[in-house]
Amino acid sequence: MKAYILDRYGKQPPLRLGDMPEPVPAADEVLVEIHAAGLNQLDAKIRDGAFKPILPYKPPFVLGHDLAGRVVSVGQGVRGFKPGDEVYARPRDGHIGTFAERIAVKQDDLALKPANLSMEEAASIPLVGLTVWQVLVERGNLKKGQKVLIHAGSGGVGTLAIQVARHLGATVATTASATNAELVRSLGADVVIDYKTQDFSQELSGYDVVLNSLDGTALDKSLKVLKPGGKLISISGPPDPAFAKAQGLNIVLRLLLRGTSAGIRRKAKRAGVDYSFLFMHADGGQLSKLTSLLEAGTIKPVVDRVFPFERMNDAMAQLDKGGAKGKLVVRVR
Repeated sequence: MKAYILDRYGKQPPLRLGDMPEPVPAADEVLVEIHAAGLNQLDAKIRDGAFKPILPYKPPFVLGHDLAGRVVSVGQGVRGFKPGDEVYARPRDGHIGTFAERIAVKQDDLALKPANLSMEEAASIPLVGLTVWQVLVERGNLKKGQKVLIHAGSGGVGTLAIQVARHLGATVATTASATNAELVRSLGADVVIDYKTQDFSQELSGYDVVLNSLDGTALDKSLKVLKPGGKLISISGPPDPAFAKAQGLNIVLRLLLRGTSAGIRRKAKRAGVDYSFLFMHADGGQLSKLTSLLEAGTIKPVVDRVFPFERMNDAMAQLDKGGAKGKLVVRVR
């Protein structure tokens, strides 16, 4: 099958279009013909080598964490899917590779595609949708009447996070450029902070949850907007000891991550705030809950641009450039 292959780690190396062996599904796996694949910052970070200590993929391998497609065949232990089903997924770590024509996916990572979405729209959802669910619902325990700050509201995570937070009944603040203010308001943001002209830490206070996807400066400032007992949840780091333990990392990496996160953990403790790092995990059950919200029209995908498969490297270059409103997607089939 055709696939885009990473031959070596490096600073933005191009992916090579080549042939890879046909995937053969195990007993608990589903073979999926990929119709569309979403792009994520995680793809770029893995490509550049930033995640080698945590996700030690050995080149050559196929990148890609989001897919929408059609079931070709199922393993003998699979019960919830059959050939012909339209599905979407974020394959689990160690089993990625959606920048390809086909992939074998664990059945527990898979969900039926929302009936009202195109393949391209569906492919934009899994990784960011699961990230949002795990931050706001699973860990943030966001409730009606609470206040949440979502950084980078016009990005892939931000556009969905605003909608899910609104659905949960929270008051939603977000940071965005003036150019994107109308977009984030249309998604449900109550307060929009122009990060170019305003300091969010001077404008906001008494918040219950902050979803951080920005740098260390924004992370530190986010402590100021949270009330005592609030939760600062970062998807951009630094990873904390709880994450290192959950990943089963060796003692050297555990000590390293303990050290890199020590500063923000100390500051959070002084502020009476809970800091945690979240690295999302695959979960077909949670994805099915998002399917219900998507089919009801409660949340909707935001796709900036769709590239043809043969322009995968152009899509990756656009990802590196930044500034997309929502997600970038590649049409594979």
